[in-house]
Amino acid sequence: MDELKKYEDKMNKTLEVLKEEFGTIRAGRANPHVLDKIKVDYYGSPTPIQQVGNISVPEARMIVIQPWDKSLLKAVEKAILTSELGINPTNDGSVIRLVFPELTEDRRKELSKEVKKKGDQAKVAIRNIRRDANEAFKKMEKGGDMSEDDLELATNKMQKLTDKMIEKVDQAVEVKTKEIMTV
Repeated sequence: MDELKKYEDKMNKTLEVLKEEFGTIRAGRANPHVLDKIKVDYYGSPTPIQQVGNISVPEARMIVIQPWDKSLLKAVEKAILTSELGINPTNDGSVIRLVFPELTEDRRKELSKEVKKKGDQAKVAIRNIRRDANEAFKKMEKGGDMSEDDLELATNKMQKLTDKMIEKVDQAVEVKTKEIMTV
């Protein structure tokens, strides 16, 4: 059924977005994805940090950013300071270092709550997709494009798909929470 495929794709997209958001939540180890949403003022236009220099992780808790254009050091430093990263960059004139402190127990719990909240938002989005699908199926049945039996079959398949996707969200939340809580 082509209709189901369309809604399955939407649900998969919701799951992808959730995983991308989880990538930006730092878990004690340096992960270059925490910089994904930070933009640098590059000659007047906001540009992702990844497009203005090399990003490397030489140690477990350090990210090094080496801009291709040395004049961008201050702009990159400013972008990091104004972001929600909460880390003070150190600038030695050629590279910027971000040293990630060990997460405190309280901060770990806070991040775990944030992960759970994002997971709940993804579940709501998936349920909304299910509702939209079921409404579309009912319209098709009313319009004569679908029999009553097909309607029931489609709504049952949609429910199974929704359950499967919510299970995937729960697994992703569990994995990320475990990662955060591991010292």
